[in-house]
Amino acid sequence: MQTLIMKFGGSSIGMTTGLSQMVRVVMHERERVENLVLVVSALEGVTDSLLDAAQHARMGNRRGYRRNIATLRTRHVAIMDHIRVNDSERAGLQADLDRLLYELLDWCQALADGAPDITVEEALTDAIVGSGERLAARIVAALLRHNQLRAVAVDATDLIISDSVHSHATPDYERSRERVRTVLQPLLDRQILPVVTGFIASDPHDQPTTLGRGGGDLTAAVLATALDANEVWLWTNVDGLMSADPHYYPDARLISRISFAEAADLAYFGTHILHARMVRPLAEREIAIRLRNIYRTRVGGTQIGTAVPRGPAFKSVTGVLGLGLAAPFSGSLHRAAKLVDEGLDELTGSHVEAVLVAQSAGRSVLCFIIPTSAGHEALYGLLQLLPERLDADWEARPVGIVTVAGDMRANQPQVLATALQTLNGLAVLAASPNPSGVSLSIAVEAPDLPDAIERLHALILGAQ
Repeated sequence: MQTLIMKFGGSSIGMTTGLSQMVRVVMHERERVENLVLVVSALEGVTDSLLDAAQHARMGNRRGYRRNIATLRTRHVAIMDHIRVNDSERAGLQADLDRLLYELLDWCQALADGAPDITVEEALTDAIVGSGERLAARIVAALLRHNQLRAVAVDATDLIISDSVHSHATPDYERSRERVRTVLQPLLDRQILPVVTGFIASDPHDQPTTLGRGGGDLTAAVLATALDANEVWLWTNVDGLMSADPHYYPDARLISRISFAEAADLAYFGTHILHARMVRPLAEREIAIRLRNIYRTRVGGTQIGTAVPRGPAFKSVTGVLGLGLAAPFSGSLHRAAKLVDEGLDELTGSHVEAVLVAQSAGRSVLCFIIPTSAGHEALYGLLQLLPERLDADWEARPVGIVTVAGDMRANQPQVLATALQTLNGLAVLAASPNPSGVSLSIAVEAPDLPDAIERLHALILGAQ
């Protein structure tokens, strides 16, 4: 029995052209596979607007969050007008959207009135921030029904159980499996197409949680493992996994096939096209991932899997700003690393996931990868927080961390030497082959990061 999970990101359904393409894709795949499940994100920019609304609510700025909600209503109604569903479907959709927006207003008002404790405040914030996916799922389901497909919106809060780490929750795959099969399998058996909200879940106490930036990918992974899917397709606005970010490097080339390990490292170290935490559970069950462009459906995209033929040592490069700590002494670095981890947990609920370390007789350097799911503001929050907590000798500043991935297991030292030679003239703060054996990371001064990526990308293009 063929089961396919397709996740549509906000950039792929945020405009009417994307929605029209989505319908064509779904109608085609509906004929090809027996079981099809969709996961949808909020429309592009909506989650940021909801974060802004939650911030206004915490500050008691009622005019601010009401303005946010009014703008969201205008945008979603405009989308509804453009897709031109029939009068009956439109009336039902309008009622659904208004009901969800009234709930959103109630949550903002409750937050503005003052939550009794931090747990309630965090749960209200997650309920607010996760409203975008619920709105988008109703629009997508209505559009599919208008095109003669039996579709229904399903809130992932009824499917996915997570821990209670608000804003950065981790799904419990085993406990979620029973719920997913109980709710979705009867729909699939009746040939009904579930349109599931990405990003949101509920904890064991039925309090709302969110899965962090890019959490819709995690939703797709949970559903795929629960339903024993054959593949997961991620639809976005780029052709697939590229040799570099095509938004900044127009000459970037498509990688048609890549291993789970290579893709996981690229996601882990900064590539935004897929969530780092989704790869491992799918790899363990050999559920292939395909990355595709909703606006260029004839392009095959990138397939991520296990049976990948040997390829070049340099396939793709990514870069991200990280946190650098430096001190004029050597010795134990445990306390400094612990303070960074505690600070990140305090600010975002997430933890430091990777560290590059370099030490000499009279100097220590630590470079921390900040999880992309923690958001861009996490780094700058740490830079403000840490000077108050670290010993005076420590200097905290942004650093650039560039990572290149490829088939380098047989000659990783040689690959590292080639990469360092390519960066000749730049100040290298730390460098390390990564334990996966398929990538290496190099820390440079933050202003040098674009130059480092460009040089390594030129190396990749020259080797192909």
